[in-house]
Amino acid sequence: MSEKKTLTTANGAPIADDQNSRTAGPRGPVLLDDYQLVEKLAHFNRENIPERRVHAKGSGAHGTFTVTKDMTPYSYANVFSQVGKKTPVFVRFSTVGGERGSSDTARDPRGFAVKFYTEQGNWDIVGNNTPVFFIRDPLKFPDFIHTQKRDPKTNLKDPQMMWDFWSLSPESLHQVTILFSDRGIPAGFRHMHGFGSHTYSLINKDGVRVWVKWHFKTEQGIKNILPKDAAMLDGSNPDSSQEDLFKAIERGDFPKWRLYMQVMTEDQAKNYHENPFDVTKVWPHKEFPLIEVGEMELNRNPENYFAEVEQAAFAPSNIVPGVNLSPDRMLQGRVFAYADAQRYRIGTNYQQLPINAPQCPVHNYQRDGAMRYHYSDSVPNYDPNSVDSASKQQPQYAEPPLTVAEGPIDRYDHRLDDDYYSQPRALFLLMSPEQQQLLIDNIAGSMKTVTRDVQIRQLKQFYKVHANYGEGIAKILGIDSQLIK
Repeated sequence: MSEKKTLTTANGAPIADDQNSRTAGPRGPVLLDDYQLVEKLAHFNRENIPERRVHAKGSGAHGTFTVTKDMTPYSYANVFSQVGKKTPVFVRFSTVGGERGSSDTARDPRGFAVKFYTEQGNWDIVGNNTPVFFIRDPLKFPDFIHTQKRDPKTNLKDPQMMWDFWSLSPESLHQVTILFSDRGIPAGFRHMHGFGSHTYSLINKDGVRVWVKWHFKTEQGIKNILPKDAAMLDGSNPDSSQEDLFKAIERGDFPKWRLYMQVMTEDQAKNYHENPFDVTKVWPHKEFPLIEVGEMELNRNPENYFAEVEQAAFAPSNIVPGVNLSPDRMLQGRVFAYADAQRYRIGTNYQQLPINAPQCPVHNYQRDGAMRYHYSDSVPNYDPNSVDSASKQQPQYAEPPLTVAEGPIDRYDHRLDDDYYSQPRALFLLMSPEQQQLLIDNIAGSMKTVTRDVQIRQLKQFYKVHANYGEGIAKILGIDSQLIK
């Protein structure tokens, strides 16, 4: 028979009675000196941390990443040092626009964030289940997210806001077409692909840089949910994706994804006919074929959701030697915004929490701040210094210089071209007639309450993608197709 544990206060003092408050007599008021009551209520008031502004509702799991192909020609990163090397990972899946209590069956992109606990620090790929995004300039990110949240007057989700913004932002057409296709509602997190979406870089031991895009391909097969089935599932089990992932891992049916990359050299990027750092567009697979990298398996559920999933903090700024960023403007904005959001949401020292802590030594000159509890050493908190035992910079890990286009500093129009249509058109033409009709039906259903001027403005954009696209939606909305041509 196991020994009973003593209930204590937070400072470890044994508690004699956890059922009754201290009062002045059996019918008298509660006393302020009831430190057990004060501690319990004060902690309860603070049990929730601010939810993520986006990706608020999510599920997570632990696993391993195994290198299956030789990556040393592309990167000297420790995680890729040899075929067969295994690295612990933690993955968080999420919906984007909803609150923590929202449904798993919402028509919404799905977050796909992977934290690699490498021997040289944590590396995060913070992506989605789509290879592109709605916008290409980070200045527009708060505006876009506001359209996906609640109207500040009614506190209701409002399709008018979404379509008003999209109809004035033609660069969103590619992502909108994916979102309202059959892949807009995945049948659980196990049955969807993941993408880094942005362009990143790899650097090899000779200092040669290549640009890459990351693709996680599900080995469970793609499965999606029809809108009518999603509505039924929303009513019966709004946590269906989280339940599916958790139960699959519990029964030993470990989900797997095969990691691939596309590679573009610096010379190819300079001469490419499109901006290779534009996150609203993909790189064609025929020109830049997928190259296998490794396999990721999720094989352990969190023991505590709050500690391991809610407090998990991902940021594109978490990179390691041999892996780096790119001139992708949206990525550069996220490098600041994500880490800053975690400092606000969790605290200055969020990277010391077990789920976020690197599984390698950490030495820096950051000191103090809320909830600081770990110090690697007692050297001064400034650099340079003359203390022999202090941590020193390592020039061999420097990124090779990157030449950037020179020109006057200005606020240049990020809509540099008018080709918002060729890639959505190629995607539309890849769809079967049934998939095209489902796309048209889904969009028309979302736009039915939108004002006529916004409907026509958006339909003109769809018509430029393909006549059948715009005219099909116009017909359902009862709009004369001549108005959109």
